[in-house]
This record gives sequence, structure tokens and C-alpha cells, in this order.
Amino acid sequence: MSVWLLLGVGVFGGLGALLRYGQDTLVRSWAGPAFPWGTVSINVVGSFVLGFLTGLAIFSGDGAEWGIVLSSGMCAGYTTFSTAMYDVATLARGGRWRAAAAALFGTLVAAVAAAALGVAAASLF
Repeated sequence: MSVWLLLGVGVFGGLGALLRYGQDTLVRSWAGPAFPWGTVSINVVGSFVLGFLTGLAIFSGDGAEWGIVLSSGMCAGYTTFSTAMYDVATLARGGRWRAAAAALFGTLVAAVAAAALGVAAASLF
């Protein structure tokens, strides 16, 4: 691993974390705090982007370092499994079992579908 690759992952990971914070703040201001729409939207968008990047790498046959920087850096810094599980646990602890189940399974289904759409979109390039 080159120093440039390591720096790229770090810098883009930080950029992804900033994007996550910004999107979560924006979505919460629109939707309110009752349901974790910010976290759900972040993980769905991130899954699409990661699927797209993976698809580009698969269909181009190029395992370029840019793919590692964007996927392991920016997408990893942007998406957040731990926050999603924290949100589910918080909803469940508050007795909001349906909302907890919707957040858990909705995120899972939507994220997998978004990743598949990302791969499919990449196949068009």
C-alpha cells in the first residue's frame, strides 16, 4: 500500500463523514427526530454509490486505487451501520417496536436494492 493510497483513504473518509453529518442534519431538519430518516437515507445512498463503484470496477476490469479510495474511504466514512443499529435500539427501548423493525428491515432491504441498482447502473458505462 502506497502512502498516497493511505492518505487518500483518510482524506476521503473524513470527507464522507462530513457529508454524512451534513445529510443527517438536513434530513432531520425536514423530517424531524421521530424516525431516523437521515441515517436510513445515508445508508441507502451510500449503498447505491458503493454498488456503482463496485460495478465500475467489475465491468471495467480495473482494480484501480481510485476505487479503493472512494469505497474504503468516502463510502466507509459516509455510511454508518453503527448509527443505524443505535437508532433501532433507541426506538426499541422507547417501546416503538414497529418503528424499530421498520428502520432495521427497511434499511436492509432498501440498501441491498440500492446496491444492486448501483451495479446495474455501472453496467451501462
